[in-house]
Amino acid sequence: MSTNAKDLRNPLKRARGLGSAQFGVSHWWTQRVTAVGLVLLGLWLVITVLGLQHADYATARATMAKPWNAVLLVAFLITSLWHAVLGLQVVIEDYVHTRWKEVFLMVAIKFLAVLGALAGALAVLRIALGA
Repeated sequence: MSTNAKDLRNPLKRARGLGSAQFGVSHWWTQRVTAVGLVLLGLWLVITVLGLQHADYATARATMAKPWNAVLLVAFLITSLWHAVLGLQVVIEDYVHTRWKEVFLMVAIKFLAVLGALAGALAVLRIALGA
């Protein structure tokens, strides 16, 4: 058996040095915090959109051009994309078993998320600055 009675790991696992990578809890908490942020920002977005239900284009654009609305919309975009990347990362790690496919998919997802965040932020900035 083991020389240390409190060590419950398999001897092979202990020999290979395999254990917790010490980052799973951080990932879990980040995913939960972004989910709470999405609930709050989603409520703001739904209330804002419902308030603009019968408004014309100029009124809707003026409403979204207000500084706080622009900041909250960019925060919603970034938070939703970050949350999506975290969720897709878990799915890929669990169900893709070929290492090169896993790496390719993770890089592609992160690239597309950054591209989406930049495009969304640019669109909101163009509305907010009146371009």
